[in-house]
Amino acid sequence: MQNDLLHRYIFEQHDVRGELVQVSDAFAQVIKDRDYPDAVKKLLGELFVTTSLLTATLKFQGHINVQIQGDGPVKFAAINGDHEQNLRGVARMQGEVKGDGLLALMGKGHMIITITPIKGERYQGIVPLEHDSLAKCVEQYFAQSEQLKTRMWFATDISPGQERAAGLFLQVLPVNQDKATADFSHLETLSDTVTEDELLNLDAHTVLTRLYHEDNPKLFEPQPVQFKCTCSREKTIDALVNVGKDELLADVQANGEIVINCHYCLSEYRFNEEQIKAIFN
Repeated sequence: MQNDLLHRYIFEQHDVRGELVQVSDAFAQVIKDRDYPDAVKKLLGELFVTTSLLTATLKFQGHINVQIQGDGPVKFAAINGDHEQNLRGVARMQGEVKGDGLLALMGKGHMIITITPIKGERYQGIVPLEHDSLAKCVEQYFAQSEQLKTRMWFATDISPGQERAAGLFLQVLPVNQDKATADFSHLETLSDTVTEDELLNLDAHTVLTRLYHEDNPKLFEPQPVQFKCTCSREKTIDALVNVGKDELLADVQANGEIVINCHYCLSEYRFNEEQIKAIFN
């Protein structure tokens, strides 16, 4: 099975659309060399496929950020993506992780979805974390922001060397309401039978054939998904300029050099006194 692919599909006789994403290498890069607890790794896997699936709903070129934040042991977790399915993510903790449900990890908080078109106005939607599963929170977001019935199913495997995550997405089309509602109910019942093992270990065509073999799902060309960080030495320099020359030189005098680490890919950027002076010349 080819890894790291997003599949879009529709039904000829039903006013419903769907997506299926399966990732391994891209997800593994998000948690590589991190000391995240297992529950946080699993949450990032679900957040990763959520962002991929939501990015696929964009009808324009742009970026999306899906972030959850709260007052629990996990301060926030976020995945950034774009219309080309380039994604990166990070989580930050502020306490000992003991539970594994969303509310046990995040406490009282919100999910914030920010959509930024390359051309057009930025949009942000916020929903409270009222459910113990990320899928339910995303479904609530669609019900609140677009009034569209939506369902999501997730599966993750965080075994060392076997890191994988997958997500199934089903959404009613905004057309004939009565027919679309009936169509969605029918396909939702079928989708509820999917297992985590099927989502993680079977190719997309097999999964969809098993679920909807009498409903003729039509798959479009799959889109590759990859981990990609946009950090660079140039962007780091731009950030340092905002700090100011005197403060930077004082930091160098105290510590020998300035070291900046990217939170997403852990790349390290070092600057000595001569390099700092050159930035401002």
